[in-house]
Amino acid sequence: MQFAEQIAMIEQAAAIEIRGRVSQVRGMALYVADLPVPVGSMVSVITRNRECQNLAGEVVGFDQHQTVVMPLGSTEGVRRGDEVVAGQFSQMVSVGRSLLGRVLDGLGRPIDDRGPLTETTSRPLMPDPVDPMDRPPIDTPLATGVRAIDALISVGRGQRIGVFAAPGVGKSTLLGTMARHTAADVNVVALIGERGREVRDFIGNQLGDQGMTKSVVVVATSDEPALLRIRAAMLANTIAEYFRDDGQDVLLIMDSITRLCHAQRQVGLATGEPPATKGYPPSVFAMLPRVLERAGRTKKGSITGFYAVLVEGDDITEPVSDAGRGILDGHIQLSRDLAHRGHWPAIDVLESISRVADDVTQPDHQAARTLILQLINSYRQVEDLLNIGAYAAGSNPDFDMAIACKSAIDQLLQQGRSEVTGLADFERTKKQLLALAGQIEQAKRQLTKAKPAAPQGPGQ
Repeated sequence: MQFAEQIAMIEQAAAIEIRGRVSQVRGMALYVADLPVPVGSMVSVITRNRECQNLAGEVVGFDQHQTVVMPLGSTEGVRRGDEVVAGQFSQMVSVGRSLLGRVLDGLGRPIDDRGPLTETTSRPLMPDPVDPMDRPPIDTPLATGVRAIDALISVGRGQRIGVFAAPGVGKSTLLGTMARHTAADVNVVALIGERGREVRDFIGNQLGDQGMTKSVVVVATSDEPALLRIRAAMLANTIAEYFRDDGQDVLLIMDSITRLCHAQRQVGLATGEPPATKGYPPSVFAMLPRVLERAGRTKKGSITGFYAVLVEGDDITEPVSDAGRGILDGHIQLSRDLAHRGHWPAIDVLESISRVADDVTQPDHQAARTLILQLINSYRQVEDLLNIGAYAAGSNPDFDMAIACKSAIDQLLQQGRSEVTGLADFERTKKQLLALAGQIEQAKRQLTKAKPAAPQGPGQ
């Protein structure tokens, strides 16, 4: 229908103006009397404070006869008796190709001083889930520009993968490299709960002009209200879905899922939820699959999701990390020990896994990957003995080969931050991997020929 979008907006709007009044402010929440609107409705608080006369908010629950509203701003200046006016019952956001190269806040407003958005269309912030029968299998690789990932943790178009890291290990740099050099058509970057200083740094240094031309950045810093941080994550998903439905392959980067869960924890506790798992209310673990399942492949396009997960206290079993591993299609583990050695990217390939790697690679790639991982594992087993000088060469042929190949393998897995130029080429990385595997196999054969025959005993 020509006017389908306009009709949908009218259906979501209130037929009559519904007004209530603030009865109390409790923590971050407003309790409003006489406001019978559903959860998820947008409201406007009309205050008598000149600096904030119309404070936007969202209905998040009910407490007996009162409606609980979380404001999208500070509650400072709100008084008892201030009017609250209901807006749309279901939230809509503006999306379009004009968002490319722009930086938006959690409400979808541009914050890059480049003027208003034009030629946009409206879509629901929280659409219905995609029918699982409409999701084709993931069978096409996506080049990320990071050799360690493309070679040993191959990612497919439409996959959802977590980047698990402690603070300061190079997570943002890794995500920025992928956004700059990925073979995807469009990048959607959601910076959730980041420090204000790091936003400009990520856009200017990590993403750069090259990555920004095909990117949309959604920002909600750590000093903004919890509800705005949650909304920013949902907005990034909605923008990615728009480009996916337009037939594009989208790379969605969300930094970070942990801070998104912290925001939902604040909202849940403010509405009276019990802290069920190490301080996290049940709504946190109900929200995670709703957010993560919005990525994936459909018949129109794909959304490949990379989600940063902060491993608090280097504990990989903490609730958010544990729940994320169970939902995602793989994980990339960053190692603090590798980072201290100057190994960048600090990806621990033995602790990382892509559940679709075999579906998007050929048998020769899989065989080469297995060979390299076996050698890395062998070197890790003998490394402590080498450090104390307790290993004698020739004691174990697998260890000898791992020691001999260590520098060549590191050369494949390490790369400078500016080493990749232009778009990433998956086939080029594959050729480098196969060439290294071929050299190792040749060295193995030479080692076998050079090995002296075992002495034979009497009568043999």
